[in-house]
Amino acid sequence: MAQQSSSVVRSASTLSTLWGVSLIILGVLAVGSPFIAAVAVNAVIAWLIVLAGVVHLTVAFQTREAGSVIWRLLVGLAYIFFGVYLIARPALGVASLTLVLASLFLVEGILNIVLFFQIRSLRGSSWVLIDGIVTLLLGLMIYTQWPSSSAWAIGTLVGVSMIISGVTRLMLAFAVRSAADTISSKLAA
Repeated sequence: MAQQSSSVVRSASTLSTLWGVSLIILGVLAVGSPFIAAVAVNAVIAWLIVLAGVVHLTVAFQTREAGSVIWRLLVGLAYIFFGVYLIARPALGVASLTLVLASLFLVEGILNIVLFFQIRSLRGSSWVLIDGIVTLLLGLMIYTQWPSSSAWAIGTLVGVSMIISGVTRLMLAFAVRSAADTISSKLAA
């Protein structure tokens, strides 16, 4: 039974390690080409908004109530219009997304700091605190430099956050694997 549990923990920590390494690689690419990263983020979000509009339109045609059909059509068309607008005007999209990203970083940073205080007894939990502090500071940096630095800041800050998050995932995966190995060897003895 202990071997099976240890195998499950090792498998999960391997996936977490791969996720951490992937975040680090993507983060380095974003820092290396911050404008391209910012435009790519804008494009992905814009296309997701267009897709959401198409879903709203599809649902609208399956609804039987007249008021509901009109409302869903209007919402779907608004989504599509806004998504196409962001695709056609990526600079405006990047500037808008910069503010959204700042808010996300602020919330993520605060939540990671709160999480640290809940798990501080666990080995490796200090990495969660470091991740929270760095992410919070990155969110504050965006606000103080907006809008002039939107074109380069969003890609750089996303990249740095991804690198820090990747390192955090690696450290936690290594801590979990080490703990599992220690427990496994004690149970085997």
